[in-house]
Amino acid sequence: MPKKTYTQEFKREAVRLAQTSGKPIAHIARELGISDASIHQWRKELGAHGQEAFPGSGHQTAQEEELRRLKRELEVTRQERDILKCAVVVGVPLPRTSASLGLM
Repeated sequence: MPKKTYTQEFKREAVRLAQTSGKPIAHIARELGISDASIHQWRKELGAHGQEAFPGSGHQTAQEEELRRLKRELEVTRQERDILKCAVVVGVPLPRTSASLGLM
């Protein structure tokens, strides 16, 4: 059975209801058709991350975006390094630049 996903708005509204309605969390959860553990987890995440809580699969926090960008950059750098290693082993001459020829 696939895992259910809920929108950011649904999660925020569930937490708001749990905090302001005066009803037990278990009762709110039953009314919404979710587990009370979900509300507890969402409340914890909202308290810890505020506006950045519940970014969704396509949306990432600034730190997650930076990490993803750096991982991509590292992979490209490793590929470039591996290509240069192969070129040295095979003996392919590297392109000459004006700086290496002393023309600058």
